[in-house]
Amino acid sequence: MSLLEIENLTVEFETRSGHLFRAVDRVSLAVDEREIVSIVGESGSGKSVAMLAVMGLLPKTARVSADRLTFAGENLLGLSPSARRSLIGKDIAMIFQEPMSSLNPCFTVGFQIGEALATHLGLGRAARRARSIELLEQVGIPSPESRLDAFPHQLSGGMSQRVMIAMAISCSPKLLIADEPSTALDVTIQAQILDLLVRLRDEQDMALVLITHDMGVVAETAERVVVQYAGRQVEQATTIDLFRDPHHPYTAALLAALPERATGRRLPAIGGMVPGQWDRLAGCVFAPRCGFALPICSTEPPRRAGPELGRALCHTPLVAGRPVALDRSLDGVPA
Repeated sequence: MSLLEIENLTVEFETRSGHLFRAVDRVSLAVDEREIVSIVGESGSGKSVAMLAVMGLLPKTARVSADRLTFAGENLLGLSPSARRSLIGKDIAMIFQEPMSSLNPCFTVGFQIGEALATHLGLGRAARRARSIELLEQVGIPSPESRLDAFPHQLSGGMSQRVMIAMAISCSPKLLIADEPSTALDVTIQAQILDLLVRLRDEQDMALVLITHDMGVVAETAERVVVQYAGRQVEQATTIDLFRDPHHPYTAALLAALPERATGRRLPAIGGMVPGQWDRLAGCVFAPRCGFALPICSTEPPRRAGPELGRALCHTPLVAGRPVALDRSLDGVPA
């Protein structure tokens, strides 16, 4: 049994018009203990929303459903509010985007780290302070004792991110979800933050879900990759297999845009943008931007290929860069 199991997770939001907008559409994912899994895709792909659904942090306008959503065998959808509060922040923790805005500007670093320690571990004031200093040292913050009394606006972006990581690992979670942990940081600090997360995974034996749009980050850290587009999971494979032979045209396009893979004077780009609520085709949502699209792609929903083709959600998955029609009677399954 995997640590985190997600099967056909769907998240819809109520809109002012009364219609439902489907931000996550039947996504399935399993994360084993100590595994690093990356969820990759453009903004608007539903990466963060899917993980916020796991955390139970979506607004009341969200409708969450799943055939299976469990953590360590426990049904997350059936948890009472008090049981969820006991679980979230302790066994499952999340590092949010934009650390400068995620930290509360009205409270010191020490107070914010100590709050989690008091809630989940019941530590007294002296023990909270000692543990907070230990955590700041662990994430590489210099002079940690003096930093406890600092407010968020007195910290740099990289230091704020380290404080967020310290808060997330304060109760030794079994699963850490990192949402774009290196966004808005310079290249040197990005590398340090990623190295820190991998080191903490090794030291604390926790699983790590890394949400990103950067394929370079994926290559450096992840063991397995899930590719999402417009709320749908379009491919899933080990990192080695994905980079060696991507099977969905969207994955291939993302990899082709990496500077080290560019062969011309200009970087390849994916034309167009992720479709919104009202401009999604009846068929494949990626068809308007796909260089391999056929007429059927615009009219008929694609079926999912087998595991040997990365479970690509495509009418004609790529093999060695070329589209191949599948025998649907043998290995295709409904999306």
